[in-house]
Amino acid sequence: MKKYIGKYVVVRTVSAGVHVGIVEELDRDICVLTQARRIWSWEGAFTLSEISKNGLATSSKLSVTVDDIYLTGVIEVIPCTGTAQTILVVGIDPYVP
Repeated sequence: MKKYIGKYVVVRTVSAGVHVGIVEELDRDICVLTQARRIWSWEGAFTLSEISKNGLATSSKLSVTVDDIYLTGVIEVIPCTGTAQTILVVGIDPYVP
């Protein structure tokens, strides 16, 4: 689990959805992310693995960035490539309904 600390990742949870951010803490099914965003819906990728490799289309719906988030029920953690991270951090504006 320590290998993920400090890395930008995609996190899937049981009931809180899918998030991206930098892992600050990871212990079993609990994760604290910093510089985190929630992915509400996405286009341009079929799976979370693809999101972690290539990012998303700009038509995807992501939240604003929060300083940190405490997630429970973590079932998947996937490290992102630099390309995906750039797209997820600055390439997609926060969704405004």
